[in-house]
Amino acid sequence: MTTRLNPYLGFRGNAKDAMEFYQSVFGGELTLSSFRDGGGGVEEAELDQIMHGALLTDGGLSLMGSDTPSHMEFTPGTNHQVSLTGEDEAELRGYWDKLSASGTVTMPLEKAPWGDTFGMCVDGYGIPWLVNISGAPQG
Repeated sequence: MTTRLNPYLGFRGNAKDAMEFYQSVFGGELTLSSFRDGGGGVEEAELDQIMHGALLTDGGLSLMGSDTPSHMEFTPGTNHQVSLTGEDEAELRGYWDKLSASGTVTMPLEKAPWGDTFGMCVDGYGIPWLVNISGAPQG
């Protein structure tokens, strides 16, 4: 898998509907995982909401999204992030180190419940980033 850079949209309880809508617009394959599937970490009433959704089209479009749990801030209009995903651990850790160096780490880059290495940061320009290293061992 090559490294992908794509938008990541946040929703409040309607990510499944939104991602299915975008699939109807762009076509492609949609995969959805709930918080229940991913190990929880949310209120009981939110376990069946979407922890991660990915829409990939034959034409190369990639759009990701998830529900924002009630314990996290959610402001419509600013509910977006930029996601970097791939398997090249050295490449992605290099991006992480540079993006987070002048910003704020909001979730350290470490082993996640779903088996990948995952982290979140806001760079020095205020842009939120997600980095996911597929199947990478904890470093």
